[in-house]
Amino acid sequence: MLDLHSHTTFSDGTLTPTELVAAAIAAGVKALAITDHDTLAGWDEALKASQDVSGSELEVVPGVELSTVENGRSLHILGFYPSRALLEPPLSERIEGRRRRAQQMAAKLAELGYPIELPAMPGSMAPGRPHLATALVKAGHAATKREAFDRWLGDRGPAYVQYEKFSAAEGIQLLRDCGAVPVWAHPCLFKGSTVDALMPQLVEAGLMGVEVYHPHHSPSDVRRLEDYCHRYGLLMTGGSDYHGPPEQKASTKASAKPSGKGGSSARQPSKKQTDTQIRLNHLHLPLALLEPLKQAAAGLATGLSHHE
Repeated sequence: MLDLHSHTTFSDGTLTPTELVAAAIAAGVKALAITDHDTLAGWDEALKASQDVSGSELEVVPGVELSTVENGRSLHILGFYPSRALLEPPLSERIEGRRRRAQQMAAKLAELGYPIELPAMPGSMAPGRPHLATALVKAGHAATKREAFDRWLGDRGPAYVQYEKFSAAEGIQLLRDCGAVPVWAHPCLFKGSTVDALMPQLVEAGLMGVEVYHPHHSPSDVRRLEDYCHRYGLLMTGGSDYHGPPEQKASTKASAKPSGKGGSSARQPSKKQTDTQIRLNHLHLPLALLEPLKQAAAGLATGLSHHE
């Protein structure tokens, strides 16, 4: 079994790389991709952890989840097997952009009457909205991170700030230039266009694969994405998009608090938010999906060496 989409505390996951590796081994995963947002910083610890476990057969797949903006909405692209030396320098600027964005959202929250203290994010750790949500819970403004998203941080929320401009085509090109296989992450969750309209554009830009198998893709979504892959000759990947075990609802004053300045009343979560809790190895995907990905990465690496 393999899981090609997971996050650690180096971005918006709640488990350290060591804890994530232990959880993956316990879940029966044989190949685990570390795909933190805009950072490669979790790789080393994950690799060491997998090697330190006696008898472990877990293969750690180096990856990243790149944040881009398309039609004014967030679009994520997974990159597998990048050259670290080539990708880390441009990613450092992406991380600085994330820091600027987090500060802007914190300033908006303060203006709305919900001041927070941003957590320290040293080195290559990439701040994101889940960190602000955690800070809102810690400050007593929300009972759960889900509530924080529903009231303030969602794409239409009063404290939302877009990523700095970086198009999907630019992200795909960056990944390919760094030897990484670019794969459109959870395309059926993208809110800025239809898959039908956008897929040809991304393929033309150099997209090489699609995350077909994702916990929030319906069976009909999966069939449609499989058809796209056959039509365009794209790789098929999948994973749990695991961020850690479910959060425990905080006991705070937030539930009795009025929505106040600019915060809408917490909405009922959507069906996708209330589905069964996502687990590692959630989809029981076959290891056979990994070999074509490795071959594609090897082809890109050969191309890079010819240009050196």
